[in-house]
Amino acid sequence: MSRNPALGVVAAGAAIALLSACGAGPGSTRGASADDGRPDELVFAAIPSEQSDNLEASFAPIVSALQKDLGVPVRFQAVTSNAAVVEAQVAKRVDVAVYGAFSYYLARSRADVEPVAVPLAAPGGEPGAYAYGVTRGDDKSITSLKDVAGKDVCFTDPGSTTGYLQPLASLREAGVDVDKDVKTVFTHGHDTAVASLLAGDCDLAFVGDVFIDQLLPARGQLKPGQVTKVWTSPLIPGPPVVVGSWLPQDVRDKISKTVTGLTATGAASAGLCKGSEIKGPKNWGQYADASACTLGTSTAWTFVKATDATYQPIARICEITKAEVCTSGG
Repeated sequence: MSRNPALGVVAAGAAIALLSACGAGPGSTRGASADDGRPDELVFAAIPSEQSDNLEASFAPIVSALQKDLGVPVRFQAVTSNAAVVEAQVAKRVDVAVYGAFSYYLARSRADVEPVAVPLAAPGGEPGAYAYGVTRGDDKSITSLKDVAGKDVCFTDPGSTTGYLQPLASLREAGVDVDKDVKTVFTHGHDTAVASLLAGDCDLAFVGDVFIDQLLPARGQLKPGQVTKVWTSPLIPGPPVVVGSWLPQDVRDKISKTVTGLTATGAASAGLCKGSEIKGPKNWGQYADASACTLGTSTAWTFVKATDATYQPIARICEITKAEVCTSGG
């Protein structure tokens, strides 16, 4: 897998922009705090997602709940990339952040941070997501990963856990060498991977489960029978809510308690998203069609506690793939 030097320049530039937006340059210390070391403001950062058209509005219920429970302003920052958020946390300029599971695995060795929560997609659900391998509905030539050799394969992005890294690990375990046995197509998006598959640009596409099960059908971009699932990954831990360990322990505990205490329908009942409520999706069971708030960029029902151990599956992916991003940050 080749490395694009421009990516590092873009990430560094985005990080500097974030640091400046937070009120200081990259070499500065954190701004004013109370005499007891407690911050008088928290900075909450997240990156854009294909799953949300309005990033700040998606996180507004969480930000509002944190402000209420912590008693300090929480300033939201939209950031261009996972790498930029990580760099800002290395510099202790972002107190709370949401980024990909793989990015957390990279951040943990560089930034003084810890995960405190992970989203659940539905009541009684699991704290993570699955990657799917899908074919066109009329293509019967692939029924398992062992059949992928000699085929054209759509991945999303080299840094995507569901769209590339977990599938890469599973293909290797199945005896398929992606460098030699398949033609690789990077589509740079889950929705575009499915579109490329349907257009005939590849024989198999790897995408996150939410796009196949919920988002694309809801948008009218995927009709029943258009694709067939031929592979499902092990559970991949979801994007963590990551806090700076420099915050006092009781503040970190309150952040965890607040976030894990939210439900999408409870947030709506509390008036945390007046005017921008959504209807609960079908996978919410008894809460389907109920008035709800968005809790981040995915259609999360709630959050549960997370620890570093929650993200050990990412370590296994690195052991199998030896991917460059496991050490370089891509």
